[in-house]
Order: sequence, then C-alpha cells, then structure tokens
Amino acid sequence: MAAVKTESFVDRGTGETPVQGFLHHAEAGSGFLVLTHGAGGNCNAPLLVALADRFAAAGLNTLRCNLPFRQRRPSGPPSPSDAKHDQEGLRRAVMLMKDKFGGRAILGGASYGGRQASMLVAAEPSVVNGLLLLSYPLHPPGRPAQLRTAHLPQIQAPALFVSGTRDPFGSIEELQQAIKLIPASTKLVPAEGAGHSLLQKSNRETLPNEIVKQFAAFFPLP
Repeated sequence: MAAVKTESFVDRGTGETPVQGFLHHAEAGSGFLVLTHGAGGNCNAPLLVALADRFAAAGLNTLRCNLPFRQRRPSGPPSPSDAKHDQEGLRRAVMLMKDKFGGRAILGGASYGGRQASMLVAAEPSVVNGLLLLSYPLHPPGRPAQLRTAHLPQIQAPALFVSGTRDPFGSIEELQQAIKLIPASTKLVPAEGAGHSLLQKSNRETLPNEIVKQFAAFFPLP
C-alpha cells in the first residue's frame, strides 16, 4: 500500500466544540469518513490508524478524531454527562469535513464512539449519509438485559456493523436481533474469534482490509 498523506487536524473555533485528530488524505475519489474511538482509548488506536490509511488509499478522505472527553483528559473513561458534548464534537467534525470535501459523508466509531455516532444520527437524520459501527456496545458485559437500543428505531441512515464473535458487549445473535430495530439498510460483519477490541495478532493485517472491502460493497460509490 502506498504511503498516505496524513496531517494533524485541529479546530478550536470560538464558541465551538473543539475538534482534534489526524486527517488522512485520499489522492482521488470523493466523500469522507469521520472515525472515532472507544471509552478507554483515543484516535491513535491501532485499528483506527490502520483503517484510516486503508480508507484513504481506497479514495475516501478519513478523519480519525479524539472525542471532547478525551481532549479534556488523556486517560480514563467518559462520564454520563460527557455524552451530549461528545456527540456535538462529532457533529462539528462532520461539518468541518463537509466544508473541506464534497461527496458522501459517513460517520463511524469504535464501541463508545460508535454509540455516540449512532445517537447523533438518530437525533439528526440528515447529518450524514451512513454509519460505520465497530464493536457496538449493545450491553455491559454480563448484563444482557441492559440493552442500549432505545434510539435504534430513529436511525434513518444505512449502518454497517462489525463485531467480534467473542465480544462480551454483545453476541452476534444479540446484535442481529437488535439491528432489526433500525428501519434503514443494515449489515453485520462478524470478525471470527475477535473480542471487543477487534484487532488482534491473528487478524491485524487482514481485518482492516476486510472492513474496507465490506464497506465498499455496502456503500457503493455514487
């Protein structure tokens, strides 16, 4: 794979939610993807870096960004009060990317970041054209009754899910049932043998390529 041009991306507009991360430029193509991290990580998570490189190489400008809670503190999980601010940070990132690039807008994230992306799109259906949700945290480990599905029926954008077959935050079967609540087009891609982090030694070369392949099939070029 040819080297992808990557640059620091920072916007701290007065009165706006700050956006900070790294922009991977596509040499050709149109549209963009905003991709963010889970509760315990940041935008330098190996899976996000690998995906951003491969998406850009495939023609999709990709911004991997830190959520507002992570910009305020370098470690530790978000608090419940962070959710709305984190959603606003994703909305701001999408708006900035729309200013820079034309074409289709896709919003995605891993675990907590994906959940916040899906909640934003449920509340504002026109903000993007699709969702990429990695390891969606369907319920806390060991608590399958505490489903995080209340907003799913309000999602109007097509949504591509990728989840490990050993993810304690939701089995493939549980996700298959939950995804039926979404009225838009959906697809679930199982990552065989993977846990919640998805990327592991056995698939670190193949999984990012497979996700990009599945993405291209689910979101065909206009």
